[in-house]
Amino acid sequence: MPSFAIPVPDAAARAAALERLDGLVKPVGSLGRLEELAAWLSAAHGVVPPRPLDDVRVVVFAGDHGVSAQSAYPREVTAAMVRVFLAGRSGVTVLAAQVGASVRVADIAVDWDAADVPGEVTAHKIRRGSGAIDVEDALAPGEALAAFEAGRAIAASESTADVLIPGDMGIGNTTVCAAVVASALGLPAAEVVGAGTGVSGEALERKTAVVAAALARRPVTDPFDRLTALGSACLAATAGFLVEAAVRGIPVLLDGIFSATAALVARDIAPGAEQWWLAGHRSTEPAQAFALKALGLTPILDLGLRLGEGSGAVQAVPTLRAARAVIAEMGLLADLG
Repeated sequence: MPSFAIPVPDAAARAAALERLDGLVKPVGSLGRLEELAAWLSAAHGVVPPRPLDDVRVVVFAGDHGVSAQSAYPREVTAAMVRVFLAGRSGVTVLAAQVGASVRVADIAVDWDAADVPGEVTAHKIRRGSGAIDVEDALAPGEALAAFEAGRAIAASESTADVLIPGDMGIGNTTVCAAVVASALGLPAAEVVGAGTGVSGEALERKTAVVAAALARRPVTDPFDRLTALGSACLAATAGFLVEAAVRGIPVLLDGIFSATAALVARDIAPGAEQWWLAGHRSTEPAQAFALKALGLTPILDLGLRLGEGSGAVQAVPTLRAARAVIAEMGLLADLG
């Protein structure tokens, strides 16, 4: 397994930020989580106040899954949604525009003929779809590492961003994520499986049975084996994206269950990388709550969202900007006449 040198956020800048926050024209601690976020950004940037967050970029990792039959939507929706992203009409593109964030799509494993899609979308493609994890491995030997490296390359190409947000698109994503989180944390399928795109009743029971069968199919030995057996190429690419962002000291806003699952795997590959990530929002998927608890991350927003795509994380950007404005622009008690 590869090793990585993860930088440590600047403790001196964090301490200086906390001191300044306590000296602002307000009761100590009265701005709550905004103060915590301002100190986090100061440590990440190594300066007080932190730099403006002008350049926010979303990368949507797209791919299909062999377990998509358990979803409320057919597998073909993944490819159709990639076209919607490119047209600028998806949920995340509309919401990202509100905060001035760019959106890029990376086809890692969409099962389609993409001959008429721009080359930059398919530049990092690993395969078409993944295996049905209840009966076979998701990936062939070596594909998890190849996808991980593709994600690292994507992060490297976005290295001048102030904030990165990993998005996702893939029918069957929540089933795969439930299996990976359950495997990583030693949890039973029934505790991690959620409604995903909106399944309930017998469909939810079938989804839970698929995850249970996947967990029982064979043991896993390390994070890359977990991605191979239970994950997907787009999940491995997202993990690589998160690790490379941490290596480069780029703050990341995680989105929902998919990026939280990738973060759990990425942390196991590169311990300490989680210091560079914030949880943008709390999704309705139970597996996300388990993953974030294991990572020690508290969501910034809780709006009951379950769309994915990066749509929840982009809505946390104004909160981060507000935290930065507080420490940069508020007056000091010491300056009062």
